[in-house]
Amino acid sequence: MLTPEQTSALKRQLQEHIEKSFPEDKKEYAKEQIENMNSRELEEFLAKNNLVAGQNSQCVFCSIVFGDIPSYRVDENPEAIAVLEINPISRGHMLVIPKKHLKEGVNIPKDAEKLAKTIAGRIKSKLKPKRIDTTVSSMFGHHVINILPIYADETFSSKRQPAKKEELEEVEKLLKTKPASSKPKAPKQKKSELKKAVEMFEKKLWLPQRIP
Repeated sequence: MLTPEQTSALKRQLQEHIEKSFPEDKKEYAKEQIENMNSRELEEFLAKNNLVAGQNSQCVFCSIVFGDIPSYRVDENPEAIAVLEINPISRGHMLVIPKKHLKEGVNIPKDAEKLAKTIAGRIKSKLKPKRIDTTVSSMFGHHVINILPIYADETFSSKRQPAKKEELEEVEKLLKTKPASSKPKAPKQKKSELKKAVEMFEKKLWLPQRIP
């Protein structure tokens, strides 16, 4: 049976999926149906729709990792991805999700912890919170690192509010790593070499003055 914390977190994830992928005229009804489920009904729903970890199924967090559920992905490395929580407690609330399920008692991959620290530093620099709190949770074998910017007196138990698409896109733009330029500038040394080559070419083209 799901714990109350697991039930709450899974409902949020499912509602995020509904918000991003359902037709506008069906969103509210679908989200209401999810919200009204108790733990047993939610567990049955997840099993029926192959949304729990298993040999032939995929959990909600795996769906985010593999892109089956749209997300606001800010960064990633070989072991984890960092996405914006779309029902955040505060601006810049992030989830760092390891790309693989972990066995009970296995520590979070070092690269996932490293990514969480990188994202926390980026949030601190760009969004200027008073501090940043982190916590690790596990559901169906999938560990998740929550990164919560604290601006006033927010905690992980504080109320969550659905964020507007424009707000999420703005924060994503602020925190996302910039791709390397496809046309890097030539190094200064190369420019110097080019200048020398041009000078040598001009010398070779020099012609003596015409003798009358």
